[in-house]
Amino acid sequence: MSEHILFLTGRLARNRLEKLLASLDGADMVFSVRDVGVKVAALMTTDIIRRRVPAPVEADRVILPGRFRGDLDVLAEHFGVPVQRGPDELKDLPAYLGHKGGTPDLSRHDVRIFAEIVEAPTIGIDAILARAEVHRRAGADVIDLGCLPDTPFPHLEEAVTALKTAGFAVSVDSAEPDELCRGGTAGADFLLSLTEATLDLADALPSTPVLIPATHGDLDSLERAMDALDAKGRAYLVDPVIDPIHFGFTDSLLRYAELRKRRPDAEILMGTGNLTELTDADSAGVTTLLMGIVSELKITNVLVVQVSPHTRRTVEEHDAARRIMYAARDDASLPKDYGGHLLALHERKPFPNTPEEIAEIAAMIGDANFRIEVAADGIHVYNKDGHTTAVDPFALFPHLKVESDGAHAFYLGVELARAEIAWQLGKRYAQDNALRWGVATDAPAADESTFEKAGATLTAKKQGAT
Repeated sequence: MSEHILFLTGRLARNRLEKLLASLDGADMVFSVRDVGVKVAALMTTDIIRRRVPAPVEADRVILPGRFRGDLDVLAEHFGVPVQRGPDELKDLPAYLGHKGGTPDLSRHDVRIFAEIVEAPTIGIDAILARAEVHRRAGADVIDLGCLPDTPFPHLEEAVTALKTAGFAVSVDSAEPDELCRGGTAGADFLLSLTEATLDLADALPSTPVLIPATHGDLDSLERAMDALDAKGRAYLVDPVIDPIHFGFTDSLLRYAELRKRRPDAEILMGTGNLTELTDADSAGVTTLLMGIVSELKITNVLVVQVSPHTRRTVEEHDAARRIMYAARDDASLPKDYGGHLLALHERKPFPNTPEEIAEIAAMIGDANFRIEVAADGIHVYNKDGHTTAVDPFALFPHLKVESDGAHAFYLGVELARAEIAWQLGKRYAQDNALRWGVATDAPAADESTFEKAGATLTAKKQGAT
């Protein structure tokens, strides 16, 4: 039986909404549209809708414009069916309804993130716990205590115990057998990094060892260590070690591929910091490419370092990338159309309306409120008094005539600055909303910064919940 969806909208958007819905395949959905009697859909209120749309409605659910800010629960109780907000832009409605890919399920992944606290020996327990909590909120599964060369770590055992008490999985990363032994004795879950020369530590400690080659690039020594632990029935992770660009990067990638050929079932770890930290490029792209390699080679562990200011969001980037790559691989698909979490600077569809479509909308406006939109040709500002386009906000200001209204001028200045950035970079602009920067910003939009409820959100949308 087809689902019946009622769309509530305003006069300006009605024709465009009806045309768009008519173009969709309605085999499993029946659409109807009701004009609530306001000119601009975003200006609808809860009370206006309750007064003008009597209950009950002949629909299985009701969808309102994405910019509607009323109370959905009150309306759901009024109508007796679920009520939802749709997307901000009409052109995003097909994907919202499940056409052309729909809402991707990013609740799943199969990669464990180790987040290293590189300077752990030089900071106190409270600082270690605070940093660990930040990493956990960002998506880390294991907190790695990095041990520094020639730097005492007298509170190593205390740090491991404090982290374990706080519910963290813990790894200790050191080239010194004594520090590995101390960390393992204190209860660390993983020890990085053992070679065939230090395998005796694995016999003495319950921690899962992470193996590396005895000499750099020597896969044979790595396999000998693996064979020794296989013979004892011990679990382990194995890391062939990735190298920075111009210092063996390509050869190191080939080692990972060769190891996967030789050992199809090995649990591999890749440390990505030698690329993200040692390359002056926005780390989201570097991370995405590495996580694509991780996905292809079925690598299930990554060690993430977040030290340089330009890598301040790499844990979030790895978390987003592992989910996108998992979903794409599961769909036998390219990793595209799975959300904008890693599209920090640009967007694939930055301008929802053409200049001609904006002009058509502007011609129907009958009030003095300014609307701001961005299209390929620049920034558009319009109200009942006219429609102006420019690429420089200063060129627009003389046409706005708000010199005597400081508050209004300030508001328009903020919005036009956002619009200029969006036009310059090719980003989506929506008036009265902050620009979206994926996981790259320290103050991300809620739907771009967390995946913990992604599965529940997807299920709710499929079931028509609010």
